[in-house]
Amino acid sequence: MPDRPSSDRSSSERLSSDRLSVIFAALADPTRRAILTRLAEGEATVTELAEPFDISLPAISRHLKVLENAGLISRSRSAQWRSSRLEAAPLREATAWMEHYRRFWDDNFTRLDAHLKRLQEDDK
Repeated sequence: MPDRPSSDRSSSERLSSDRLSVIFAALADPTRRAILTRLAEGEATVTELAEPFDISLPAISRHLKVLENAGLISRSRSAQWRSSRLEAAPLREATAWMEHYRRFWDDNFTRLDAHLKRLQEDDK
């Protein structure tokens, strides 16, 4: 279902939509998606997360801040080490939003398939 103009939506719908925008913006970057993939295996420090990338630690830290602001990760400090952990709830929220569109496209492809089969039968 397309987004309605903000004036037609309740404040909770606007908040949810704004939150989804932040989540999807965070997910739009391939480095951040790779970081999330790594964090799906377990907690990691900034240094561990930076290993596969040819970018600076401050750049990794900026990516982590974006992910943290989107709620996709949480960060904790133990002595001098700061580790990051994947948070699944925002991913579930984004998936739930996309699920409606997946069903829409599945239904449309099913109808198209049926239509094409009727056309093939008519040609016989």
